[in-house]
Amino acid sequence: MSRWAVVLAGGVGSRFWPLSTPSRPKQLLPLVSDDPLLVDAVTRLRPIVPAEHILILTNDTLVPAVSSLLPDLPRENLIAEPRAGGTGAALTWAAQEIARRDGPDAVMISVHADWAVADAAGFQRALVRASEVATAQHALVTVGVVPTRPDPGFGYIQPGDEIEHGARRVTRFVEKPDRTRAESMWRDGYLWNSGIFVWRVGDFLDDVRRLAPEIAPALHAHADDLEAFFAAVTPVSVDVGVLERSSRVAVLAGDFGWDDVGTWGALTRVQARDAAGNATQGRVYAVDARDNVVHAGSDTTVVAYGVADLVVVVERGLVLVTTVDKSSDLKTLMESLPRGVRDRDGK
Repeated sequence: MSRWAVVLAGGVGSRFWPLSTPSRPKQLLPLVSDDPLLVDAVTRLRPIVPAEHILILTNDTLVPAVSSLLPDLPRENLIAEPRAGGTGAALTWAAQEIARRDGPDAVMISVHADWAVADAAGFQRALVRASEVATAQHALVTVGVVPTRPDPGFGYIQPGDEIEHGARRVTRFVEKPDRTRAESMWRDGYLWNSGIFVWRVGDFLDDVRRLAPEIAPALHAHADDLEAFFAAVTPVSVDVGVLERSSRVAVLAGDFGWDDVGTWGALTRVQARDAAGNATQGRVYAVDARDNVVHAGSDTTVVAYGVADLVVVVERGLVLVTTVDKSSDLKTLMESLPRGVRDRDGK
């Protein structure tokens, strides 16, 4: 089996403002370990995928930074999306590129650059098993994460009939539910839709051509022209454009400490915390304070006293104070701020 990995590393990570900027978005920041999230993601893949088989899909402006972080990846493996086309277009182009280099039987693993994974070995075992199922069943496989809580911030997957040991048909995908429905699905054995996908590239491209009118004409006309392909597609997620329309989607349950590092508040789950539950970076003194997220930029000291469930970020002369709960809605905040406050890329 020839395995490849595709790491989706685009976007600006606005929910980590003001630390994240267009030139240094969250995937390039060390938010979970001492290494940037993207480096963590590639490091987890290396035991099962060689460096020459790892593709990074990112923004054109980020290619130099990504190349500097991952110098052993071939330069042609850093693919700059000229236009946002959704995950449907991004993964279609990646699959077409893998098929061009290695043929339709090559297995493609798709992951995102902004995750935390506590059990790297368990993660790798799940990907290898998903590769086996994808090959044997000609299935489009997703690894659904066993939920640890009824979180309305994630999509969900309902597993159906078993097709082989541990692998089940997907009955349906559910978009982010309200809390009441999330609690019900948690009790009923639904899985989190992690965005981990594994398939033979030939099988995936066949389904794109049959099922995704947003992408198929562009693939037919511009399979060798990156700019023209992305200009011609209608943006669509891979879930909506392909997986929800396909009859051969399978799911494997995964339990390896996965979390989506999507907001400042998520750091309370994925970072090391002190005895009072505070997740801190930089020079921070927390006294009679609990369950806070505090980031102190260089040459800054933050003292938190008698507070709980706050997010405090001090970076380049700007101080953000919000709650852990409201930290998931920073896009709304940024839309209301003056441009000179909001757009602080390196200033």
